[in-house]
Amino acid sequence: MTYSVAVSGASGYAGGEILRILSAHPDVEIRTVTAHSNAGQPLTSHQPHLRSLAHLTLQETTPDVLAGHDIVFLALPHGQSGQYTDALADAPLVIDAGADHRLESVADWDRFYGGDFHEAWTYGVPELPVGGSKQRDRLVGATRIAAPGCNASTVSLSLAPGVAAGVIDPSDIVSVLAVGPSGAGKSLKTNLLAGEILGSANPYAVGGTHRHIPEIRQALAAARTDDATATGGATRGEAAADRGIRISFTPVIVPMSRGILATSSAPIAPGAGDDEIRGAWEAAYGDETFVQLLPAGDFPRTADVLGANTALLGLAIDRPANRVVVVTAVDNLVKGTAGAAVQSMNIALGLPEGRALTVNGVAP
Repeated sequence: MTYSVAVSGASGYAGGEILRILSAHPDVEIRTVTAHSNAGQPLTSHQPHLRSLAHLTLQETTPDVLAGHDIVFLALPHGQSGQYTDALADAPLVIDAGADHRLESVADWDRFYGGDFHEAWTYGVPELPVGGSKQRDRLVGATRIAAPGCNASTVSLSLAPGVAAGVIDPSDIVSVLAVGPSGAGKSLKTNLLAGEILGSANPYAVGGTHRHIPEIRQALAAARTDDATATGGATRGEAAADRGIRISFTPVIVPMSRGILATSSAPIAPGAGDDEIRGAWEAAYGDETFVQLLPAGDFPRTADVLGANTALLGLAIDRPANRVVVVTAVDNLVKGTAGAAVQSMNIALGLPEGRALTVNGVAP
């Protein structure tokens, strides 16, 4: 069977990456691409690297244009997806790459985003430990999927095995991330101009204000419960922070177009031994294709994952500081967003999970 696909936000970075991956997928046909201000223009005017899709023209983003497809991808800024998802009730599968359907807590949504709250959908991070199993199980047969925030999934994958196994204390997590500006989208922003970021490292959303924080707390809360819901652990209106998941999260823009290097640490739980600690991550990811724990003493670079749907993790046990340190590298546009969305699509449809996805990066 060939599935018909529509991709909204197709002129942006996330939409373009979804299209790049799907263009090599043997089970889908990309029939429709949409945009807002760029509607009416050829797709390749905004995605010139997508030569196999040069026949497509960007259409208006409306429910009528998106309807009638087997799969609809929404790659829109936060607060914009909900108006379309409400109108796409008859679409067999909708995957939202925005934030509108990630959070279960109304309080978290109001604090970090604001505007209309929409129900949480099945969270699109298959490898994430959730309540003694994996999020993958919840994606089988799903019809509504919320692709993750790139920073959020990177940190959650970094620490969830330790939380699930009880070998770290999640009440004192510290995470500092070097991130490429493509995660902020294509819209013109002065602070993301080349003249502002080249030769510089620029922190932003410091002091607990970044919008991915509640998503991380939600995922980590789910990792340690036996009654986790489809997308996380907190109940409607309850913040995961109220359940002892607390994180100091500091992202830093660095001059690379793609990539996230997240350094996350948490206190070692009382009595946890070194073998038990490393064993928690080995047990969680030992059989995974797209999330890989490196040998002891090895740590990843963002260069190792560019273009790949791979998260590479390096783990250190810092006994003098009594902390576990995990360094994780991902391509924010692939494993962080579009790759996770397509991987989740494959699972939901019963296709091979890795179809059209690669573990191999691009070098140099």
